[in-house]
Amino acid sequence: QLQLVESGGGLVQPGGSLRLSCAASGDILDYYTVGWFRQAPGKEREGISCISGWVGTTNYRDSMKGRFTISRDTAKNTVYLQIDGLKPEDTAKYYCAAGRHTCSGWVPQEIDYWGKGTLVTVSS
Repeated sequence: QLQLVESGGGLVQPGGSLRLSCAASGDILDYYTVGWFRQAPGKEREGISCISGWVGTTNYRDSMKGRFTISRDTAKNTVYLQIDGLKPEDTAKYYCAAGRHTCSGWVPQEIDYWGKGTLVTVSS
């Protein structure tokens, strides 16, 4: 079974930046769509961004455009999420996810594999 392991979360001040990493257990980036979700306490899990296999095209939730940047290193089987200008409302657990669906709707129902998540806390 495919394993996804997130890292890079932690406590940061408002306005700061983080780079989250998602390491996959195998050579999957050419075949799976991989990306990120987040879930704040008491809220629904929401898609952030995804990157498609092989071609590597990206999509972002409209509300996430600008401050969030997804990228990948296929040699390392790793997907990254750069978050700039962090705000307190960005506080959430961030999950890496992979699926065979196209990188379009990016909803939880189309996810085949989940990471355990990494917590991002934005506070002064």
